[in-house]
Amino acid sequence: MKTKKQTPSVENSWEIKDRTYLVVGRYQPLTLRIPSKHTNKVAMLYFDPETNEQRELRYATNMSSPFKDEQEGEATLGHIMFRDGALHVPKENQQLQKLLSLYHPLKGRRYIEFDAVIEANDDLDIMELQIDALNAARALEVDQAEAILRVEFGSKVTNMSSKELKRDLLIFARNQPKLFLELAKDDNVQLRNFAIKAVEGKIIRLAQDQRSFSWASNGKKLMTVPFDENPYSAMAAFFKTDEGVEIYKSVEKKLK
Repeated sequence: MKTKKQTPSVENSWEIKDRTYLVVGRYQPLTLRIPSKHTNKVAMLYFDPETNEQRELRYATNMSSPFKDEQEGEATLGHIMFRDGALHVPKENQQLQKLLSLYHPLKGRRYIEFDAVIEANDDLDIMELQIDALNAARALEVDQAEAILRVEFGSKVTNMSSKELKRDLLIFARNQPKLFLELAKDDNVQLRNFAIKAVEGKIIRLAQDQRSFSWASNGKKLMTVPFDENPYSAMAAFFKTDEGVEIYKSVEKKLK
């Protein structure tokens, strides 16, 4: 008779309940079968820190433990199959639950255990972030809205009305609240947009090779764009320098 080994400490806080497991990853087939026993090709092993041993795992439908060394007699091996991206395991099937929740090497890689509390917390966090983003979007001026949307839509924003800008800004804030809040706090976004408007307004000229800016009126060079840097990002940084502040003030007067 086999000597039953000590139950791993990961089971100490185990709760008896129905459980659902969900397939993760970009590729989600209608049915997914994952390994249910250890083979030469697929390692189904659990390193037991209490015994410092690798213990072989297998799903036997007529056994109470997922560990082969605790299974006595003839084992009836079962399949582990996800359908439409999910697998529901009732509380009566404890050994399959423990195999999937605690020991299976593909947990977190090919599937996860659904947790309603964690899911609700994640949903709440997203909703609160959306509220913060929408409130911030409502408070922005039109020129700020244009600066943020230009990151997303490019030159298209130039021909948009103020109402179109505000509408699309709210949609952007709702759909991508984290990115929106990051952009709203980034003063470089405003300065990049200012530089683009100055070029579009033919106040400043960007060279064809995009390596320098100059005054459109007299061709006097304002700055050289560092190698491998976006020209408008470079101009935004330039506006923060002592010389750049004076250029910014001059351009601002001409844009009004």
